[in-house]
Amino acid sequence: MMLGHAGGALPDWHTHIDVWLITLVLGAGYWLAVRRIGPRFSVPGTPLVTRFQAVCFGLGVGTVWLASSWPIHDVAETSMYSVHMVQHLLLVMVAAPLLVLGTPAWLARWLLRPPGALFHAVRAMSRFFPALLVFNVVLVVTHWPAVVDGSLTSHPFHFVLHGVLFVSSLIIWMPVLSPLPEIPRLAPPMRAVFLFLQSIVPTVPASFLTFGGRPLYEYYVGKPHLWGLSTLEDQQTAGLIMKIGAGMLLWALIAVIFFRWAADEDRRGQPQLIRRELDRELEQLQAEAADEGVRR
Repeated sequence: MMLGHAGGALPDWHTHIDVWLITLVLGAGYWLAVRRIGPRFSVPGTPLVTRFQAVCFGLGVGTVWLASSWPIHDVAETSMYSVHMVQHLLLVMVAAPLLVLGTPAWLARWLLRPPGALFHAVRAMSRFFPALLVFNVVLVVTHWPAVVDGSLTSHPFHFVLHGVLFVSSLIIWMPVLSPLPEIPRLAPPMRAVFLFLQSIVPTVPASFLTFGGRPLYEYYVGKPHLWGLSTLEDQQTAGLIMKIGAGMLLWALIAVIFFRWAADEDRRGQPQLIRRELDRELEQLQAEAADEGVRR
């Protein structure tokens, strides 16, 4: 039975066993790591995982499940590229940063096993320019018409493509949210520049989607789109989601980084300002005492 909707129909509900298994492994793996592995790295007086980290990781796992299950995944695969775009944004811009934020330093260190090859590879790719290059390459590849059409007609290829997208999205968030001092975050001004460049790059494919005069993806041509949208209108909607949705998320994060950095600078500068004021007051008192001595 199809669930009816204006201009089209939602696919039948069904359980995605692979998605449930992946999210179960993520959630159970995190819990087991905290209970079984974490005590090896415990520091007296310091929690292995803060409440904030646990909440972020849980929300990240939930977002992976939401983006990969019915109805988002099914609609994205059967009829609407705009929903496909929402799926990608959820994985790259929501799930990935939440999972990075939710990973404590000891767990990231245990997973990457420094100074092994994996650690060196992640550290090399987590620098400013390599991370920017990774983002650009993955962005172009995952929106190339031949790749998109091919992934939608081959489930194994689709799975691999989403895996590459997700892993690369974890990498591109490391310069901003890295939990490891061995892979340090960029300084706040450079973090803002990094995110600004990330917000500029998507405008190129977004422009082709929004202002294109014909459908770029043959797979979606003739599909019964929801809400009565044509294939071209669906594609244009995807471009707007890519430009506005991703841009708003990145600019919101830039604003948070900037204001937190400004507040930190203000706090650091306050003691120096007080010290200078005290020095001036002391100099003034010393000058007044010297003048008083001369008059006497």
